[in-house]
Amino acid sequence: MSHPNLHYASQRTSRNRLAAIFLLLTAPCHALAALAPRGLTLKYFDARGVAEVSRVMLAIGGAEYSDSRYAIERTADGGFATPEFAADKASGALATNLGRAPLLLVDGQPSPLGQSRAIERYLARECGLMGTTPFEAALIDSVAEHVRDVKDAQGKKGFGMMSRDKSADEKETAKAEWYGADLPDWLQRIEACVAPIESAICGPPDSPTYAAVCIWSLLTDNGAASAEDRALLCR
Repeated sequence: MSHPNLHYASQRTSRNRLAAIFLLLTAPCHALAALAPRGLTLKYFDARGVAEVSRVMLAIGGAEYSDSRYAIERTADGGFATPEFAADKASGALATNLGRAPLLLVDGQPSPLGQSRAIERYLARECGLMGTTPFEAALIDSVAEHVRDVKDAQGKKGFGMMSRDKSADEKETAKAEWYGADLPDWLQRIEACVAPIESAICGPPDSPTYAAVCIWSLLTDNGAASAEDRALLCR
């Protein structure tokens, strides 16, 4: 169920623009399948996290890839354990990303690729999601970076499941602040940014861009995936 304050955030942003970008990613996309890379393995935890944008772009592009996910297990003390990840880290298999995930393995390449943003940009180019000119690519990349700023700001609020430095009450307060004030302000600024460059950001009807995927991910992560939220956004 989405956070109730997201409705307020949604109503304060564009009635159509960000909603149109969101809905663009829910429609079938067939035009890019011929461009999709092959022989890929994406390794990350069994969660959305920083790999979800890459997974969505691979799906849009019709890429054949292996979605390798490290299991996340609850421990007796209420924490989390990732034994398969720990084994790969100990073996040096994650050295390219400094012992972290995600990691992208590409057939025929001498080394895996680390860093989630580097992986996203590589896949965006390979799947044809970076526009048609160098300047369009730069615009698309800039919007993707704006979205990262929003997600970083949300992470710093410290109300996520993995945050341990706040009490339950403190997390609820931080969450209320995020959905009631911070997120609406961020979405208004992104709306103002996207308005004059919408055609470059959205791309053709059946070929959304990397920036559109990032906006979709931001709205989805903040509860806009429900039919009720989409209806509010489109009014």
